[in-house]
Amino acid sequence: MDEGGGYYDSGYIQPIDFFGDGTRIPLIAASPFAKRGHVDHTYADHVSILKFIEHNWDLPQLSTRSRDNLPNPTMREDNPYVPVNSPAIGDLMTLFDFDHAGDDGGEAESQGG
Repeated sequence: MDEGGGYYDSGYIQPIDFFGDGTRIPLIAASPFAKRGHVDHTYADHVSILKFIEHNWDLPQLSTRSRDNLPNPTMREDNPYVPVNSPAIGDLMTLFDFDHAGDDGGEAESQGG
């Protein structure tokens, strides 16, 4: 059963800790830095947003026992849904390309974005 009380997804759920992990839910990254048309299968969790903030702004982890201490997942090509280094949670950095921002020639700004 997922967080909303239904059966949204029957995909792999990692045994992360005593409380376990919830089922997968979609995340849409809307940003001028998001990779266009990219679908990412990296195992993520609500704490992935925290891991992204810590990584992007070079901040320390919350504590030595929080989930943001878990490594980023390593996946196999033939099964991108199950981390081989479980338990592991992604930091969402694979969704973005910060090196090529603005390559649209200012198109985002001219469209109000």
